[in-house]
Amino acid sequence: MDKTKVLGILGSPRKNGNTDILLDEFLKGAASKGAAIEKIYVGDMNFKGCVECNGCDNTGVCVLKDDMTPIYQKLKDADVVAVTSPIFFANITAQLKAIIDRCQSEWIAKYILKSPLDFARGRKVKRQKAKGIFICVSGHDKDIFFKNAKKTIDVFFKTMNIKYAGDLFFGGVDKPGDIRKVKGALKKAYKLGQKSINGE
Repeated sequence: MDKTKVLGILGSPRKNGNTDILLDEFLKGAASKGAAIEKIYVGDMNFKGCVECNGCDNTGVCVLKDDMTPIYQKLKDADVVAVTSPIFFANITAQLKAIIDRCQSEWIAKYILKSPLDFARGRKVKRQKAKGIFICVSGHDKDIFFKNAKKTIDVFFKTMNIKYAGDLFFGGVDKPGDIRKVKGALKKAYKLGQKSINGE
């Protein structure tokens, strides 16, 4: 039996920060249930945001070739996709938003071309939706910031045929490592990782 594939996307430009710590705990929880895990650092990627060239209008395939190119396939292969981001200016980071904007080609394929084809594989796709998890921290403790970010992630998940299956939001978390001072935060992330594999 194939292992459940879990893809973690760190949307923060900073490694070892609060969202990175939470993502690691989530992935550890998933791995404890036998999942195969992979983590992507968006800050390490060399890619452009969507340039609105309309090159994907007839194919549903982005014409830009860079570090984003293999991510499309990773998103489609994953059974669980965990996205993390700190709040920047009341929403997700620019780096993560650029990833999402580059999925405009996937939006075209799904909603405009209404194609049943997975263009990367060149075949029809019939599978259950992957699960999507969103983990977010903010220096402020205002729900509106999390609501803004959640809307963006929700649209991203819908476009990529991913079911929004859970989230964790932590306000008042500013300096690197502050999340370790939040009672139960790491345990919640670990347990959410386990839950995502258990099918609960």
